[in-house]
Amino acid sequence: MEHAGWQFSDDRGQLSTAGRTPTRVTAYIRAGATLWDHGLAPHAVFGSLHDGAAADPAKAGSLPAGDLRYLGAGSALDTDTLLSGEPDLVVAVSYGGGQVYGLDPDTAKHLEEQVPFVVLDVGQNHTLDGIRGRFDALARSLGAAGEGDQEQLLDAAAQRLRAAAEIPSRPGILALSPAGPDQVHLARPDAWPELRALAGHGVSTVRPPDGAGANWATVGWAEAAELRAGVVLVDIRSNAVPVSELSGIEAWMRLTGGARVLPWNPESPASARSHSRFFTSVAGALEAVAAE
Repeated sequence: MEHAGWQFSDDRGQLSTAGRTPTRVTAYIRAGATLWDHGLAPHAVFGSLHDGAAADPAKAGSLPAGDLRYLGAGSALDTDTLLSGEPDLVVAVSYGGGQVYGLDPDTAKHLEEQVPFVVLDVGQNHTLDGIRGRFDALARSLGAAGEGDQEQLLDAAAQRLRAAAEIPSRPGILALSPAGPDQVHLARPDAWPELRALAGHGVSTVRPPDGAGANWATVGWAEAAELRAGVVLVDIRSNAVPVSELSGIEAWMRLTGGARVLPWNPESPASARSHSRFFTSVAGALEAVAAE
């Protein structure tokens, strides 16, 4: 029998239903920022185990800081906290296997028993377009009209990126997350949908050494400097060491001395608006390298 109200099947294959379209959405902060880009204001957001008592500005995207209701992260999150404000939908993310990211499994289980609960997979088994498409489908189910002009801007940004990737020197792009004065986490390009998307548009990506770590290779700064990247994407989330604290590291200076350095948010909103900005910034960096 056809359901008369709202329903949505998430990336675990779980069907969530409600008598009417949800309007009080509590979401993982990245998901909340994505819904905001679709014109939907989340009622509240929460962080992951990497986050603290305040919302991470990078993950928050364009969410209005002054009006943001942030519930906390890690041990501060329990079922009662997440149900405060009486949400009629919770939106979380997963990096594979259906496991809810950022929440204790028991907390997620008890939460799902009391409120409609949607989990979207943003892990390495999905393309950037696929992840964006799933969030678009969820947003439309909640009443969003779609990103419209933003999709056209994304197409234009992708065309510019492809053109920039064809420059003869083809500078390699290295993505990293600073871990401190002695170590750095180097992103494995195949593990990140946005880096695979760059490669799909012809951009050359730098691969870190083989070894442990499915998503990151953790090495010393001297080893990273030997990779000779033309463009360096630097993690700007609050759990990464800020660039301002790296100026005294000689190998960091060697790594970036002849490169373009761009801020990189590995948990950027999964929206056409956000992806357009990312493609445009990378294309601009490649064009600048070509002009030197």
